[in-house]
Amino acid sequence: MQPITSTEALAALCDEWKKAEFITVDTEFLRDHTYYPKLCLIQVADDHGAHAIDPLADGMDLAAFFELMADTNVVKVLHACRQDLEIFYLLSGDLPRPVFDTQIAAMVCGFGESVGYETLVQKLARASLDKSARYTDWSRRPLTDTQLHYALGDVTHLRKIYRKLSKELADTGRGAWVEEEMQALMDPNLYKTEPDEAWLRLKVRTSKPRFLGIVKELCAWREVQAQERDMPRSRIAKDETILEIAAHPPMSEEALEKIRGLPKGFGRSKGGAALLSAVDRAMKMSEDDLPHIEKAKPRPATPPMADLLKVLLKIKCDEARVAPRMVASAQELEAWASEPDKVDFKAMHGWRYEIFGADAEKLMKGTLGLTARKGDIDVVELFEEEYD
Repeated sequence: MQPITSTEALAALCDEWKKAEFITVDTEFLRDHTYYPKLCLIQVADDHGAHAIDPLADGMDLAAFFELMADTNVVKVLHACRQDLEIFYLLSGDLPRPVFDTQIAAMVCGFGESVGYETLVQKLARASLDKSARYTDWSRRPLTDTQLHYALGDVTHLRKIYRKLSKELADTGRGAWVEEEMQALMDPNLYKTEPDEAWLRLKVRTSKPRFLGIVKELCAWREVQAQERDMPRSRIAKDETILEIAAHPPMSEEALEKIRGLPKGFGRSKGGAALLSAVDRAMKMSEDDLPHIEKAKPRPATPPMADLLKVLLKIKCDEARVAPRMVASAQELEAWASEPDKVDFKAMHGWRYEIFGADAEKLMKGTLGLTARKGDIDVVELFEEEYD
């Protein structure tokens, strides 16, 4: 059991995979000590076999693999694919197409919320997963047979899972539902982090524009540093350190040396000078250019109607055998129940409307009711005159 370690061998395999209707794909990566995920292994399977590709092998060029990922004639099947897509986007500048995510498909087919790969292996492939190498350092070489056997299990069982889910989607006419969900994952902006927007990740307790301006500049400084040095943000400066600096902005190297959370001597370093420049830019920023956020409004009490809508959602999704999260979240239901005329509720569109939205409207209008019967809850159509 040997991984693919040469560009030539990979290119030959990719030529074969281009003839396939679909391939199953997975990755192993590390991100504990870097800003960017470090790709350590790529697993690919088709009907003829499964292979592990070693991207860390000397001289390995992944161009043929990324060309395959861009081939729209071959479906790429992954499970919970967001992190894999991020890696492919960062390395190639593009996203694979078309992609079929078996986790999303499983939710559409009634397997519950965020169903795990192991569950699908048991229920659809009638197999069990090897867990012996689950917590392993994928960057160390050589890889053992145990590691490779474990890694390939993530794509071999996926073939049968894909076929069964595809058939279920075809039989129920729900293939378009999965395609609609996949479109959200195919937005490249999901996989970019712009330094000027990095501050939005932080939870701040004040809306003072000057404070926010300093936070914004400091987060941009940290993001650039983390990207250039390929280090986790927290290794550059922790969130609490950013907020401490924004609350008590230092104006000199000496003041910077007194900030907790920064290493000794940092004030005299290039990083310290860049940080002080970020603070200076924020302090000189005009009021019009400072960021503003609205003060959080007190959250209104959940209207009783939202509780009824949640019950109705569960009933309708159980009937349709689709995970409720695919249709609407609790927050969306609460917002819509509070201000139905102001909220663009996604359940009022497309297939979600057919499953839930139409009945939700009737419940809100009083032409549909919920009643208890023999321990269950029934959905009952009401006549408007009876309700009046």
